[in-house]
Amino acid sequence: MRKSLFARWRASFLTGLLIVLPGVISLAVVKWLFGTIASFTDTLLFFLKWFIKPENVFQNGSSGEMFWYWSLLAFAVAVVSITVIGLLGRYYIGKRLIAWVDGVMLRVPVLNKIYGTIKQVDEAFTSGKKSSFKTVVLIEYPREGLYSVGFITSESQDEVARKTNLQTVCVFIPTTPIPTSGFLVIVPAEKVTKLDMSVADGFKYIISLGALTQDFVPKLK
Repeated sequence: MRKSLFARWRASFLTGLLIVLPGVISLAVVKWLFGTIASFTDTLLFFLKWFIKPENVFQNGSSGEMFWYWSLLAFAVAVVSITVIGLLGRYYIGKRLIAWVDGVMLRVPVLNKIYGTIKQVDEAFTSGKKSSFKTVVLIEYPREGLYSVGFITSESQDEVARKTNLQTVCVFIPTTPIPTSGFLVIVPAEKVTKLDMSVADGFKYIISLGALTQDFVPKLK
């Protein structure tokens, strides 16, 4: 039986949607990232309005969002500035200057709490510790009988382990399909099943809603 015109259109539309959707979503994510980063980096060109007419800098003619080419220039300035700071941080004078800035930030009331916490988290993931996002695990969450994929972030025995009298691990469970947020759960070590997949494959598994899986190859005993 020949399909109706509507049925053929629907089939073609759905096929086309599946083809263009990954590209559209990718471009949307890039646009969102660029806009988010630009909201910070645009401040590096705050002096432009003193040398160039505001209507040639800002989209509304006076303030707010800059034209995309100025935002792109600000982003390039930010990249160069960060690179220079990183280069200086490899030498004695740069290390002393960074230590001085750290000291100033840690002496400012309220700001020192925020800065200190963020710095500790940053150091945890850049110090090369083996336990920082190095292992993909499976745990029963959010209840017994349901399983979630997560990442071990710490296996150190802290106050939680002492108070519970258990050997515990910290597991981060990302949300899906966008793993920029998630949940931190503290689980007894014996309740954690370590997986053989890499961290990259673990994130692919979560982002794809489980559609992208690894071919399982049993280990030889």
